Amino acid sequence: MREVHDTKDEQKTEETKAYSKDGTDLIEIDEMLKPHEGHLRYRWEKFLEVKGAIEKASGSLSAFADGYKEYGFSKKEDGTIVYKEWMPACNHAALVGDFNGWNGEATPMARDDFGNWSCELPAGTIPHDSRVKIRFFKDGGHVDRIPAYIRYARVPPNEMGAKYDGIYWDPPKEERHEWKFKKGPKKPSAPRIYEAHVGMSSNDPKVSTYREFADTVLPRIKGGGYNSVQLMAVMEHAYYGSFGYHVTNFFGVSSRSGTPEDFKYLVDKAHELGVRVIIDVIHSHASKNTEDGLAGFDVGQKAEDSYFDVGEKGYHYLWDSRLFKYDNWETQRLLLSNAKYWIEEYGVDGYRFDGVTSMLYHHHGLNMEFTGNYEEYLGMNTNIDAVVYLMLVNDMLHSNYPEVEVFAEDVSGMPTLCRDVRENGVGFDARLAMSIPDFWVKYFKTRKDEDWGMHEIISTLCNRRYSEKAIAYVESHDQSIVGDKTTAFWLMDAEMYGHMSATQPITPIIERGIALHKMLRLITIGLGGEGYLAFMGNEFGHPEWVDFPREGNNWSHDHCRRRWDLADAEHLRYKDMKNFDREMLNIEDGFKFLSNGHQHVSTADDNRKIIVFERGDLLFVFNFNPTQDFEGLEIGVPKPGKYVCVLDTDEGQFGGRNRVDKGTEHFTSPEKIESWVGPYPQEPRECSMKVLSCSRTAQVYRRVDESEFMNSHPDAAAVAR
Repeated sequence: MREVHDTKDEQKTEETKAYSKDGTDLIEIDEMLKPHEGHLRYRWEKFLEVKGAIEKASGSLSAFADGYKEYGFSKKEDGTIVYKEWMPACNHAALVGDFNGWNGEATPMARDDFGNWSCELPAGTIPHDSRVKIRFFKDGGHVDRIPAYIRYARVPPNEMGAKYDGIYWDPPKEERHEWKFKKGPKKPSAPRIYEAHVGMSSNDPKVSTYREFADTVLPRIKGGGYNSVQLMAVMEHAYYGSFGYHVTNFFGVSSRSGTPEDFKYLVDKAHELGVRVIIDVIHSHASKNTEDGLAGFDVGQKAEDSYFDVGEKGYHYLWDSRLFKYDNWETQRLLLSNAKYWIEEYGVDGYRFDGVTSMLYHHHGLNMEFTGNYEEYLGMNTNIDAVVYLMLVNDMLHSNYPEVEVFAEDVSGMPTLCRDVRENGVGFDARLAMSIPDFWVKYFKTRKDEDWGMHEIISTLCNRRYSEKAIAYVESHDQSIVGDKTTAFWLMDAEMYGHMSATQPITPIIERGIALHKMLRLITIGLGGEGYLAFMGNEFGHPEWVDFPREGNNWSHDHCRRRWDLADAEHLRYKDMKNFDREMLNIEDGFKFLSNGHQHVSTADDNRKIIVFERGDLLFVFNFNPTQDFEGLEIGVPKPGKYVCVLDTDEGQFGGRNRVDKGTEHFTSPEKIESWVGPYPQEPRECSMKVLSCSRTAQVYRRVDESEFMNSHPDAAAVAR
């Protein structure tokens, strides 16, 4: 079975690629798009129409996305404070706060012809770190709201049940963060992403801070072999237990973990370590909170005067949240500005767009089982306005920030999602391979070890669009939330509580669990995509689940933290999984196999439980058999020569039995052997060799060529040594 993922010839460089003439370019790459040519043409025309209107009004998408400089609070050169808010449904407005004693008559605002209200105040009128709100008058009554573009909001201290206040953030020079490394590392050949949540990152049962994370967790991430950290829950959200997905203030850092200056410190520290910072961006919906969120500007007006759609179209019944009206001018300005703001202000290196499936379709993916029929993706159910918005934001980001990476969380598998906007793609760099963790969980729940299907495993891991990149992972935060289980807990369950000591004989359940924990990660990174992701702590088999403080658990933080002490304890077996994860990523860093287009599966033997495949310059051999070793296992190899083992899941430092001698040199034979992938015979590889393949282990081999291989792969040679 052969799967090749190399799009270099198909995607021209950033400098030379021109915009499509009619939006049909991708049909040459995917002929299944041909019946939907009309849809593609319409989408392209709509994109050009909206982009053209924005460019005519503002000069460029990037200038339009400077809305964060115009709306909310800004300052003139002389220090004059300017405040501006879009509120077309408002009859009268005033700025209130600590600075004027919350007097609704002290600072009135004036309206322009477009529904914008604004006011100017002399320099120094509003003190730094003081509370502010907009007083919104309509139909004889009024409400106080937090400004839509507010850059910081927090709950008043020592007030039970208090709502958030907007905070005017303009620290004096001596209190501002001084950047050392605002510009992050260059885009890697392949992202190795560490998904993390700052608040729950402490070993102690508490809400952790940006500075604590920067000083204690970032060094772990770097030392573990990851080149990117994906931070959840950075944008302000009133409900901690939402994992950050019910955003209330899109331009504000979550105040639970610190101030804007503290978050800048975190980004600076990451860049100093050579780690890129990706943050979750939630443009698929917003918190329905009115007193402290963007939804507070919706007072029942018509849709064109709101950021949100109205009625059922404006409400997500499963998420209990508000849905944006993506064809509204000011909605586009706010969301595009939001994407630009976090790069310009905080130096982040990219985004993971959450809930993209909900945006792509009018049905939001609810009660849908996508079969792969293109009519499901490119038809009447497609939300063209949302697709066009995603094209706009990706076009703006990639045109202005070529080093930025943008990833999509999409379960539908929509074609063109991760193709360049200039060829009428939606423009993401890669999508999360969300079917992979679901597949592994299905196996944990329903399959005995002897019933695992090798052909089914490789088919699932290779099931992705050849011209679009994917980020593979065994588990993310989704699999860790209360009600679910981590991979380690599925494999070892309650046995983890009393049998993880390395000073005692290992039990069969723990030995099996650790062995499969390593193998699943290795085969997923080897076959599942062009990038890799792991959730904080799961790389070392973090036990149990994540449960945010709530009434049902007496507001406990005990399950809302990370037990780093387990991974650091020399007498516990968690370190074995941690050590393996680090070495696996070091091998990827040395050989760059994730970014190599060569991927070939030569064997998937359901009877013996053997899988053999090539990825880049490496050869992977897996034995999922629960009991049987194969000495002298014949495997096909692509090139003749000498091969050596560079990674073995059974090494003692990884909690294994050291059954394979890594020092053994394997020489190929010109004999070609038969190989099968499930029921399908494969074209024999050029030659073969014999290896020892032990039960529940995997090995990675490289071909040795002293004159060519070592000179052209110095990093790989260092890893091999």
